[in-house]
Amino acid sequence: MLRGKMKAVVKHHRGYGAQMQVVDIPDIREDEVLIRVNMTSICGTDIHIFTWDKWSQGRVNPPYVFGHELAGEVVEIGASVNNVSVGDYVSAETHIVCGACRQCLTGQFHICKNTSIIGLDTQGCFAEYVALPAKNLWINPIDMPPDIATIQEPMGNAVHSVLAGDVLGKTVAIIGCGPIGLMAVAVAKAAGADKVIALDINDYRLQLAKKMGATHLIHSMKQNPLEITKGLTNTDGVDVVCEMSGNPAAIEQGFKMATNGGRISILSLPAQPVTLNITEDIVFKGLTVQGITGRKMFSTWQQVSSLLGSGKVDVKPMITHRFSLSDFEKGFDLMIKGQCGKVLLIP
Repeated sequence: MLRGKMKAVVKHHRGYGAQMQVVDIPDIREDEVLIRVNMTSICGTDIHIFTWDKWSQGRVNPPYVFGHELAGEVVEIGASVNNVSVGDYVSAETHIVCGACRQCLTGQFHICKNTSIIGLDTQGCFAEYVALPAKNLWINPIDMPPDIATIQEPMGNAVHSVLAGDVLGKTVAIIGCGPIGLMAVAVAKAAGADKVIALDINDYRLQLAKKMGATHLIHSMKQNPLEITKGLTNTDGVDVVCEMSGNPAAIEQGFKMATNGGRISILSLPAQPVTLNITEDIVFKGLTVQGITGRKMFSTWQQVSSLLGSGKVDVKPMITHRFSLSDFEKGFDLMIKGQCGKVLLIP
């Protein structure tokens, strides 16, 4: 059994920021494996935790190691583990599910009522090693670069959001061009969308959206999103809206720009209640509104792997920065300022 110390990024207090600390290499239970982390990446959820916003204040309990996106090598397995072996190259589904609730028993593991999340409810992977349940592991193709392998989990969010309904030949609006929004742009394009409209208030990220395949860019502070989408759709409105921003005004615009009978998939986590005109913008429009949580286990992972392996989606343009784990604060600073795509950390 591997013993000793390791470097890890710890959410050390109930306040802003995090610390690099030396902590114990975790022990594993009989159903867990120990993974040497080759690469990890910063997620929007990690920004919530780092900045200690209202959502994280009610959700997480410091001190603990956070982070949940990774690629790594299995270096130790528990006594009852039989689905992976030492030496396997893996990433992880971050939702730990109970397997016994009504949702799990009907195959809807992604909406398990008793879900706990790696890096929120458990020790995470901003570290040299992490202990994870073996059932949560996804074995990667041996030739997949770790910088690609580590972002499969958030790409799964993008795939689940975009492909929650048909997009072939349709007009798709992606509101919010953070890393998952950027991946959603590429997925919509690969899935045959006619127009892929990217909306944000950040010029840097809008240009990344163009690189990822957006056919139209809207700067929501400088332009009128409703007028422009109306013009792009012959006044019909947008067929599919994927909401990734969490901004109340942007969410309201998303509902207004959707066409009658359209679909809205919401992945974002607004920090406060959002006011909507349900009568005019949902009921009379006959909209389908879907909350997106996590990824379908493991069908979305298969879709992600296939999209990457086939070359239909190229995520390399939105991977903009790499830092050592010790320089994690530089990565968080860029994410908070929005002056980056995906930021990778190397232990």
